[in-house]
Amino acid sequence: MSRSIPNVLTIAGSDSGGGAGIQADLKTFSALGAYGASVVTALTAQNTCGVTAVHTPDASFVAAQIDAVFGDIGIDAVKIGMLSNARIVRVVAAALRRYEPRCVVLDTVMISKSHRALLEPDAVAVLRDELLPLATVVTPNLPEAAALLGVVPAADEPEMLRQGEALRAFGAHAVLMKGGHLAAPDSPDWLIDASGSHRFGGPRIAVSNTHGTGCTLSSAIAALVPQRADLRSAIADAKAYLLDALRESGRLSVGSGIGPLHHFHRWW
Repeated sequence: MSRSIPNVLTIAGSDSGGGAGIQADLKTFSALGAYGASVVTALTAQNTCGVTAVHTPDASFVAAQIDAVFGDIGIDAVKIGMLSNARIVRVVAAALRRYEPRCVVLDTVMISKSHRALLEPDAVAVLRDELLPLATVVTPNLPEAAALLGVVPAADEPEMLRQGEALRAFGAHAVLMKGGHLAAPDSPDWLIDASGSHRFGGPRIAVSNTHGTGCTLSSAIAALVPQRADLRSAIADAKAYLLDALRESGRLSVGSGIGPLHHFHRWW
């Protein structure tokens, strides 16, 4: 643990509806006792019904934001989300190599819940080859893992493990395969790292407010790694936080589509 209140940076897109992206990341950091800084990689016109437009800033401006943050603030962990295109992927990878943050949580954001593409097709291989080797942990869902590998999404837990091992072979320290897309009564996640594999079980929460679950889990891991003894305990506590935020999401009344989680369920 480097400091009592860690400084955590999110490099991701903005969600104007507030449920995912940088907005979800900063809420999660705050809820879990971390100070949040941000680098905006994309602006989305978005609500609970979907994404209607995306504006992507020039990669040089993304680089300027990263340099401004690292030039002044001691960063304990970085969470990476939506990166839009290959130019931004390369800029972020170069910055990580330059600044060498202690922890990098890579959420391989590719498609929104409303099925809008959030990463250009030619950027997928660049993300895999440039960013996976720099990641402390990668957190793909099953369609994202399949896209990175060029295979069919895993349909069971043994295949989740095989695909997680294949992704780790690209250089990531660890891979957390998220099982929310499995046709199963529970929602298991598998961590694959140098010591082997570990299953994180969990109930499948029957709620309609699931917007931002992937962003929230990855940002929770980033917030907790500096505050926990190891990655496994950080993931366990991050998943517990996510499940509670899902359970309490019905207390919010936000929009008419897929609503957000209740990030501050412990306080209001």
